[in-house]
Amino acid sequence: MTQNKVKNLIIGTGISGLTVANYLKDDYLILEKESEIGGYCRTIKNSRYVWDYAGHFYHFKTEEFKKLFLSLVEPDEIIERKKVTKIYYKDALIDYPFQTNIHQLEKDEFIECLYDLYTKEEKETYDNFLDMLYGKFGTGIVEKFLRPYNEKLYAIDLKKLDKDAMGRFFPYADFDAIIRNMKVQNNTSYNDSFLYLKKGTQYFIDKLYSKIDANKVKLNTKVVEVNTNEKYVITDANEKIYYQNLINTAPYNKFLGQIDKDKGKILEEMSYNKVLVLNLGFDKPSKRYTKEHWIYFPSKDLNFYRIGFYNNILGSDELSVYVEIGFSKDAKIDVEKELASTLDGMKKIGMIDDDIKLVDKSVIIMDPAYVHISNKTDKDLQQVTAELAEQDVYTTGRYGKWTYCSMEDCMIWAKELSEKLK
Repeated sequence: MTQNKVKNLIIGTGISGLTVANYLKDDYLILEKESEIGGYCRTIKNSRYVWDYAGHFYHFKTEEFKKLFLSLVEPDEIIERKKVTKIYYKDALIDYPFQTNIHQLEKDEFIECLYDLYTKEEKETYDNFLDMLYGKFGTGIVEKFLRPYNEKLYAIDLKKLDKDAMGRFFPYADFDAIIRNMKVQNNTSYNDSFLYLKKGTQYFIDKLYSKIDANKVKLNTKVVEVNTNEKYVITDANEKIYYQNLINTAPYNKFLGQIDKDKGKILEEMSYNKVLVLNLGFDKPSKRYTKEHWIYFPSKDLNFYRIGFYNNILGSDELSVYVEIGFSKDAKIDVEKELASTLDGMKKIGMIDDDIKLVDKSVIIMDPAYVHISNKTDKDLQQVTAELAEQDVYTTGRYGKWTYCSMEDCMIWAKELSEKLK
């Protein structure tokens, strides 16, 4: 067994791992199990279409990271869009978010939602995510959209999610805001406008990578064991690497499974879904969907919960979409069956017809995709994380922290950690 030693050993070359390396500047080594960098921010190389691993868009709340992005990416590679998002409901397109646009429903349904919203029974504290939805929005809004959509997305009983499972990303709206929106539309959210790259999300990741020493990155290198007492990892190439600090950006559940200590109980607690992403390219544009950037689908009659339109974002002619389908973490996914159901569903909603042909596709299974936030798991993980930090083991990023966040959040945490390590 060969041996090596490094001050800062980083697992993963996604946006978090590369940002940590950029701020550390020296004395680090990055291990990446895949043959290319990027993690879930990768872009599939295709001469005809631009496809990411899923819909990844850049929007910044800090000037620091917006300036970093703009300093690395050439202006003519950037596309800026004001978000156009809809909800497909009973063959109509309702503006997102649903709760602030109930006035766009048919009269009877609008009155039902409005009445339930007015007579809802709010509580000081809520037991779970579903309890919060009913308390904040009333039965009509919840059962027409919020419950069925989120059940499709998370693939879990919503009672098992924490009331704040989506944090700042959930579009809350009080009664006053909903009424005001009926006359003066204000569908603001955290990503009202976004930046996208003509060459796909990975183009920025490649720019981050270009700023670090490629000789300090080992691709096709998977960590199979972590010894936190003696401070080394063992790779699938039978290499033992000693470290002073270990920085994990891989999914927390998979990382904990490699650690020498028994983490069986916490691993059982950690719940999440899997998402099948179908990137589909067609030979013609859609006749009905020409402006939308992505659409939400609450109906259980359709297997997908969201479809995003690369061609509408990029301004290209041929229909190019990403389709997202949620599954429980233990589900076995029949890709061909889901593809057939997806194409049937796309015909039902008028996105394609017999004249529009599928000419290319890419299949991705995100495992994990969305983590299921619960109070108990969060508290248990905080304790495990604190214990690991005492042994100079740190875990960061969306999946390393086991949370729901933006790409910019990942970069902020990575910078903070690198400053701590320096």
